[in-house]
Amino acid sequence: MTSARFLAICTLIAASSALILWGEWTGTMREIDRRSHHIVRLGTRVKPVQTTVKGLYLTAYSAGTEKKLDEIIALIDRTELNAVVIDIKDYSGTVLFPATVPLTKELGLTKNTLGDVGAVIKKLHRHGIYVIARQTVFQDPLLASKKPEWAIRSKTGGVWRDRKGLSWVDPTRREIWEYNAALAREAIRLGFDEINFDYVRFPTDGNMSDVVYTNGEDMLFDVMGKFYAYLHDELGSLPAPISLDFFGFVMERHDGMTIGQRLEDARDRVDVISPMMYPSHYPAGHLGFANPADYPREVIDHGLTVGLPYVASSTTKIRPWIQAFNLGAVYSAEKIRAEIDAVEKHSDAGWLLWNAANRYTDAGLQPAELPELQKLQKPRQL
Repeated sequence: MTSARFLAICTLIAASSALILWGEWTGTMREIDRRSHHIVRLGTRVKPVQTTVKGLYLTAYSAGTEKKLDEIIALIDRTELNAVVIDIKDYSGTVLFPATVPLTKELGLTKNTLGDVGAVIKKLHRHGIYVIARQTVFQDPLLASKKPEWAIRSKTGGVWRDRKGLSWVDPTRREIWEYNAALAREAIRLGFDEINFDYVRFPTDGNMSDVVYTNGEDMLFDVMGKFYAYLHDELGSLPAPISLDFFGFVMERHDGMTIGQRLEDARDRVDVISPMMYPSHYPAGHLGFANPADYPREVIDHGLTVGLPYVASSTTKIRPWIQAFNLGAVYSAEKIRAEIDAVEKHSDAGWLLWNAANRYTDAGLQPAELPELQKLQKPRQL
């Protein structure tokens, strides 16, 4: 082989390698979303990097319905929104995607409402949308019916039920912790960017004097604290943050509220706490207001003012759920914006809109920033 031919071959190989690397690099850059919160490198998921999460809640049915999902994506594209929270296990305990966790198969706990979950996630990612999986934990009527020995029991015999007739599983049972951690691992493997655990508490309504508690010498918040520690140990090293939904009053009360929820037990054990700070859910007389729903700015501002110091020195962020539904008052653009402004006055971790029927509009939302390239600021770790 002549030296000239050898040099030409080497040049061709080098050029090909450069093209491959360029393709990989540009592919990676295309995966940096328009709001700088999610990165996927060369097909391998890494721990999500994000700035402020501004999301809304979707049922699995909404997310799995093409027309509805397209409507939500269009709303996100034209506003400041950048995230969705999708049910993967709902209030009934039904697992809403075809999970391979052995217990789901053994007991028939799944119903594939989401459809092709991988395709749904990829579609959302193509629009730079951060995708959070919402998973209920201890309110689980389906599992309680299949495994009554794991259920919260009634003093009169049988499985205890709350005011709505729903049964709960016992938060002290490690088997339930393991089951929910296994589901979360599978959701992360499927591509969800974050796992959001809801109903991480003891029940709060119904005939509470009839509940058989199994916590022994532990306080209820001790039980929940051990569960949060378990989540940290089992899931903390995986490439997705972990968040918990708490009652809004955790920002103001630190006695566990008879359900076992306290900020101090979860801080540094999870990445995010999302208190449900819906003004309509605060009692008449709170802060001197006959109808707190009419004062969203004041209610949320007060809760964050008194609650944030409890996590100020921790790695845990506060990202509240806020009201996007009419209860106690009509939640117009003015009221929704007042909630958002109150949150953003205190925290840059973001907020999440809740509407159980998934009816969302531009009301109260800012338009998307322009242009896209100006959004690619240096992201920070959650």
